Amino acid sequence: MRREERDAAYLWDMLDAARAVEGFVAGVGAEEYGKNRQLQYAVERALEIIGEAARRVSEACRATQPAIPWVQMIGQRNVLAHEYGEIRHERIWLVATRRIPELIRLLEPLVPDEGRPPSAE
Repeated sequence: MRREERDAAYLWDMLDAARAVEGFVAGVGAEEYGKNRQLQYAVERALEIIGEAARRVSEACRATQPAIPWVQMIGQRNVLAHEYGEIRHERIWLVATRRIPELIRLLEPLVPDEGRPPSAE
């Protein structure tokens, strides 16, 4: 698979996971989120997917989209995957409710709406 096709697949994965986060937290308040372990795990897993897909997007593609916070997403994924004892749920809540809507807005123009591209693997 060509680099452009792989990048398209990873961008789609990022958008799909971001939309999932947005759906998970819709209508939920911070207090409820803080008490709902299942919801926390769902959001954290989707953020891991976003970060892992971001890591796999080529440097050339990342360079064309400097408004997307590539380094921060990858760093967040690393914290979630490797330093899970250090997760601050208040911070994850802010990412889910403030950063994710902006990420969706940035990704939507980059991802064709006709469905999932071929697998990046």
